[in-house]
Amino acid sequence: MLQTLILFFLSAGAIYWACEYFVNGIEWLGRRMNLGATAVGTVLAAFGTALPESAVTFMAVVFGDTPAHKDLGVGAAMGGPLVLATLAYAVVGFALLMNRRQLNRASFEVKVDHRRLSRDQAAFLAVFVLKVTLGLVAFAIKPWLGVVFLVAYAMYVWREIQDGDTAPEEEELEPLKIRPALEEPSLGWAALQSLLALVVIGVASHTFVAQLEAIGTALDWSPHVVALLLSPVATELPETMNALIWVRQGKERLALANISGAMMIQATIPSALGIFFTPWRFDGPLLIAGLVTTVAIVFLWALFRRGSVDGRALVTVSALYGVFGAFVLQHFYAS
Repeated sequence: MLQTLILFFLSAGAIYWACEYFVNGIEWLGRRMNLGATAVGTVLAAFGTALPESAVTFMAVVFGDTPAHKDLGVGAAMGGPLVLATLAYAVVGFALLMNRRQLNRASFEVKVDHRRLSRDQAAFLAVFVLKVTLGLVAFAIKPWLGVVFLVAYAMYVWREIQDGDTAPEEEELEPLKIRPALEEPSLGWAALQSLLALVVIGVASHTFVAQLEAIGTALDWSPHVVALLLSPVATELPETMNALIWVRQGKERLALANISGAMMIQATIPSALGIFFTPWRFDGPLLIAGLVTTVAIVFLWALFRRGSVDGRALVTVSALYGVFGAFVLQHFYAS
């Protein structure tokens, strides 16, 4: 157990350290590719940090040799958006509260493009409702509908790239960590740093998930409880770490864009894989996960649509994850 705890904390530290390099590299990569600041978060950063959890779903649903194994992949596809919509947004609000003095902020207001984020929540909600609805029904052509989710993500990426906001040159960036002496590092150096950091994030995330599962086993928790409650938190850790780093730098727009983009990936790519390779039928806990996620998104959409968001309001959305956790524990221990 001591070894498990040591690996648990070391891997968490490695993820944070690698995320420092990743967000630095991805910002320079966005500048070299002439992408708007928000697109850097929603497309580049989100795609990179969403790879670990997408890989979990892919391995489970494609190579899983038992129905139970495939069900774990479906659980990961539902657990990821839930964690992002509740805990990840709450982390942004909490980090802003903790760093308000350091950032010289007179209020708790989150400085973001409210219109764009409210639109992202609406788009995610439409895709997510379809995703949950398909989990309630069975029909012959259902597996083919996975293509709809892939097309939806492609359209989202195209829109994000076309709908630019702040030009990259307007953002003050820290020197590239692997070449700090260069005032304007090349695309190749930025891509190399981002890729190397992503490899470390992937390896450390895999180690972190394994230790978390071992802790769950030691606590005599059901594998399903671990899959629904703990594993999604672990696989979404890179987005959470990125949020902490960017908010500390006063770049909550990038933090929220990263989370928003990762949510759209989670609503489409893993869903498509699940629909392609599994029956995609939901039981009670999965339906509750869908319901809680939907409530969280409607809440966030209403917040951003007002045009002014208080960091303390973002913190409150974490309570919904507590509600889901209580239900899952009660459900599995009662059965």
